[in-house]
Amino acid sequence: MRQHPAPGRTRAPGHDPVSAPGAVTGAHERAEGAKSGRFLAKATLLSAVLSVAGSLLGLGRDQVLARAFGAGAETDAFLVAWTVSETAATLLIDGGMAYVLVPAFSVAVARRARGNGGPDPVRALVAASLPRLCLGLAAVAALLAAAAPLLVSVLAPSLPDASLAVDCTRLTSTCVLTFGLAGYCSAALRAHGSFLAPAAISVALNIAVISTVFVLGGHWGVRSAALGVALGGALMLAVQAPFLWRRLAARPRRPRPHGWAPGPAGDDRRTLTLALVTAVLLYVLCRQSQVLAERHLASGLPAGAISHLNYAQKVAQLPMSLALMVCVVTFPVLARAVADGDLRRARDRMERDLVLVSCLVLLGTAVVEACAPGIIRLLFQHGAFTAADTAATASAMRVYALGLLGQTLVGALARSYFSAGRASWYPLAAMAAGLAVTIGLGAWTVGFWGARGIAAANAAGITLTALVLLRGLGARSVPVRVHRVLAELAGPVGAAVAATAAGAVCAAPFDSAPAAVAAGCAAVTAVFVPLVWALDTAGARTLLSSAAHPLRRSVTRRLNHGR
Repeated sequence: MRQHPAPGRTRAPGHDPVSAPGAVTGAHERAEGAKSGRFLAKATLLSAVLSVAGSLLGLGRDQVLARAFGAGAETDAFLVAWTVSETAATLLIDGGMAYVLVPAFSVAVARRARGNGGPDPVRALVAASLPRLCLGLAAVAALLAAAAPLLVSVLAPSLPDASLAVDCTRLTSTCVLTFGLAGYCSAALRAHGSFLAPAAISVALNIAVISTVFVLGGHWGVRSAALGVALGGALMLAVQAPFLWRRLAARPRRPRPHGWAPGPAGDDRRTLTLALVTAVLLYVLCRQSQVLAERHLASGLPAGAISHLNYAQKVAQLPMSLALMVCVVTFPVLARAVADGDLRRARDRMERDLVLVSCLVLLGTAVVEACAPGIIRLLFQHGAFTAADTAATASAMRVYALGLLGQTLVGALARSYFSAGRASWYPLAAMAAGLAVTIGLGAWTVGFWGARGIAAANAAGITLTALVLLRGLGARSVPVRVHRVLAELAGPVGAAVAATAAGAVCAAPFDSAPAAVAAGCAAVTAVFVPLVWALDTAGARTLLSSAAHPLRRSVTRRLNHGR
């Protein structure tokens, strides 16, 4: 290890460590690493802010639906149609499209930055992939619209108002095309290191749905929400298309920070093999099938059960969505490290991400468990949404939250299996095992535990999937040191349990929903954060101390100048 003189120590005459080639290289690497860290931190913060805005608008959308239509047969019909957009978003934006295209565009961007005089690799990739993608997505959208009656009968065979669900499904089927193109733009922009427009698409979608319900809800009923989904998909594409066009139109003058530096030469189309696309799509479809299984099982319960499960899942998954913003930003960095053959850098990146996102979601899980009734009452108990709906939703949400850590780990781990741009069938096998548990356990418990049995089956199935994915790390993906990660997570899990108990005790005395939620959140934070700080999980103390050092030095320097 290279030794550096201590601050303030006098150097020997004629000795200049910076002039040594090794010192120059080390200083350059440290500078590039610091620049890359600042870039990733800024991108993560920006993505998180926009994700929070989108999530809040998503809650606003659900509040508008709950106030206008309650939690009954009408909203159940819409939520069956919403399954199409949920599946499309998972396949084409959040999961499948990103797993395939981010590594492909990352390699193409690296080749473009080298400027080897040939055809532009990014434009060549777009020309080879986009036309066929458009045709395929348009064909699937038309097929779904035509087969809407059959689809509704399969998804929810006992639905009271099937014709309403068919109308809504035909409207939402258009999002297969628009969501697919929006996901394509998102993957391309993120590979270029641009995160603003991709992070804003959920804001655009929810604004479209809310606006359409307000304008047309009185005339079209819940069909207005389905129309809002269709319009929102077009708006998601419109938000990103200009940014991507500018990226395609001009060559960059210099490479991005360290995470986006040029990689080795190679064929940028190698990541778009049929085997890879098939593996990714089957994996994502298998994961989304958990939701389909839940809706199918809940369709036989009293009216409103599908709505209760939907609201419970949407609120419970907010911590997971925010935590996974870290992985969204770092996925191009991970893909580039794997493409460069730098498995040590990829391993370190993956281990830090796993611990960090787990800590974030455990904090959110503690809040959800401690404050569930108050949260649902505060958000939804207005208009047609009754106190009974609040009780049913809150009880299901607490059970869902037990699987949040597993949900988050699955979202983070899948990126390691697909980061090399090669087909991997292990994630599909892991998800199939979890789906089998979800279906079998859900079918057994729904008869005596209702919606909570379905939520419990979901938590058990996704947790099993996470454990199987952790078990498979190594030869099949980035060589993460699983025992080290699990050992580092033991402390935060214990902290989350203690914080949940403290939050529940502090929230219980309050009848007011805002007061109960505020007291519970404050107690959870007051217990969880100091414990994680004391354990220095994910280098929390070291990271904050390093971040504070330049600030302290700047203040000290100003004080010295002022004397």
